[in-house]
Amino acid sequence: SLAKRRKDFDAVLLETTGLADPAPIVYTIQTNPKMSDNYRIDSIVSLADCKHLASHLDEKKPDNSVNEALQQIAFSDKILLNKVDLVSTEEKDALKARIKNINNFATIIETERSRAPLEKILNVSAFSMESILKFDPGFFDDEDDKKIHNLELVSSVGVKFEGNLHAQYFNMFMMDLLRERASDLYRTKGVLSFHGQGATKFVFQGVHDQINFGPAKNPWGEDEKRINKFVFIGKNLDRKELTEGLMECLYKESETAK
Repeated sequence: SLAKRRKDFDAVLLETTGLADPAPIVYTIQTNPKMSDNYRIDSIVSLADCKHLASHLDEKKPDNSVNEALQQIAFSDKILLNKVDLVSTEEKDALKARIKNINNFATIIETERSRAPLEKILNVSAFSMESILKFDPGFFDDEDDKKIHNLELVSSVGVKFEGNLHAQYFNMFMMDLLRERASDLYRTKGVLSFHGQGATKFVFQGVHDQINFGPAKNPWGEDEKRINKFVFIGKNLDRKELTEGLMECLYKESETAK
């Protein structure tokens, strides 16, 4: 098996032409001990044709379902935007802005003839739970000030607020959300502070209803504000609804008296 020859190669690349949803692969690698003991998912990478991607994103499917191009962009950690030499700067910039509306978390790498800088797509730990700690804080800060209405069927939503979460309430919220909307949620990420857990900083990430959760490598700093941050990438997301639901999970001092 490959595991026995682990020293003979640096990485395993899984090419999935025609597969828009990588969730089954992610699930298998993370839940099968023979896989998880020997391999980890480094990143989900999509190769997109800069000249034709917009038309693929516009494709309509029956019952208002999400087309494959939208799904692939939504699931990605890295997007190789290929054939950038075949479009104008204006067309390229417009497409990049559209991609960011769909998946603000993904890194866009411009390429020609599919020549990608390997150091940007291999061994980058983009799928790591801790990747949210490196996310551009402007995504959360500017959310209230955005004036452009996002007409995409799939979008990315950022939520942040200060305080300590009530672990039981948060678990119940996520269970209900995933039970009702798992198929609509392509990627989720978060950094959390829980009441009663001291300085432990928690992080999570998910693909559909498969959630990985655990402590971050570094705890909350002594003077660091306990800012909870969440990223949701999915279909028909309502930021106001998500924010209100998450803020209901905050621990209140009055809980102690109950």
